[in-house]
Amino acid sequence: MNAPLMQAAGAAPGAVETAPLTAIEPEPGWRAAALRVAQIAAQHADSVDQQARFPVEAFDAIRRERLLSTMVPARFGGAGLSLADVAAICEILAQGCASTAMIYAMHQIQVACIEEHGSEVAWHRDLLGQLVENQWLLASATSEETIGGNMRTSACAVEIDGDLFRIEKLAPTISYGAHADGILVTARRTAESAASDQVMIVALRDQTQLEKRGGWDSMGMRGTCSEGFRLVATGLAVQILPTPFAQIADQTMLPVSHTLWAAVWTGIAADAVNRAKAFFRAQARGKPGFVPPSGVRLAEAVGLLQMMQARLAIALDAARAAHQAKLGTCQADAPLSAMLSFASDMNTLKTSISMTALQVVQEVLLICGMAGYKNGTEYSVGRHLRDLHSAPLMINNDRIAMNTASLLLAQRPAAPGRA
Repeated sequence: MNAPLMQAAGAAPGAVETAPLTAIEPEPGWRAAALRVAQIAAQHADSVDQQARFPVEAFDAIRRERLLSTMVPARFGGAGLSLADVAAICEILAQGCASTAMIYAMHQIQVACIEEHGSEVAWHRDLLGQLVENQWLLASATSEETIGGNMRTSACAVEIDGDLFRIEKLAPTISYGAHADGILVTARRTAESAASDQVMIVALRDQTQLEKRGGWDSMGMRGTCSEGFRLVATGLAVQILPTPFAQIADQTMLPVSHTLWAAVWTGIAADAVNRAKAFFRAQARGKPGFVPPSGVRLAEAVGLLQMMQARLAIALDAARAAHQAKLGTCQADAPLSAMLSFASDMNTLKTSISMTALQVVQEVLLICGMAGYKNGTEYSVGRHLRDLHSAPLMINNDRIAMNTASLLLAQRPAAPGRA
């Protein structure tokens, strides 16, 4: 079990002394709940990684703590937590098990899409209530075999017959699809629609057939079980979100994804730094009065981690401001430059934190040496490093950088002395 999490749980101190990841507080309750889940997730993280299996124990605990509905508004029975609070939960969970945290983050992204773009429809309001009551887990199917990871286009099309829909999709990956209670699926609006004219459909488990088409023997994030499937789903046409997917992606899916993913990667890096601190202290105790040479690298790793945490905090502030602006004015009233700036900020959040997290863990590996390189020690960071190699690939950083460059070209900085 992760040593800092053991101390947070009140376990007796062992041979390694290290500060808790975060102190358990009586309030807010969600923080203490997240720490309890992280402790369980940490106990099973190596097994989840070695067997490439779904983190059952962690999600049993998440359901007991009712954390799957934290982002559902209070009017539907959920906790109504802010994006900042949910990001904090992701960061805590990632310090126990990266796969658990990433699945939790991906679920909350789907919840945000439904709440933001479907809650005016009775069927989707009822879905949110059912999610709260039953602690349903939601996944997504946005990639497709013929188009790869470009989620802004679809080859498959939804078929409408009266009040019913049918969709068939060949998805190279549906993370934790076999364990989800619902899957949000993208498709062309009609068979005649352009590839970019997409809708998003909520398909429930009892309406969906999944035929496995590929395994998940991956370098890292092995517990996400991101296998390939042929998906066939049927249901009511009202299960299609009324907002075009292009708007869902721009307004909700991408900013929430980049924010929560960044929180997960920050949490993984934070756990690695805690292991490096513990190793450094153990070295120092072995030679009283002597500062081990690894102290310089540790200082660099801590500095990089603090930069990540500060960058994430800025993004959360920007997300709050954008959300308030959206509630206060119609989108047409918002300056185009402001919207472009927010989009580019979200993009650079993802690219910068995904790469910096890798730098942090690489520094930790050099600090801990063979004790960090070997599996099964209290200083092991091999899993952390492998998990973080997925970060630049989740919506490839090169693709995001090209998009950011286009956004920056469209921005015109204000002249000195002008608003």
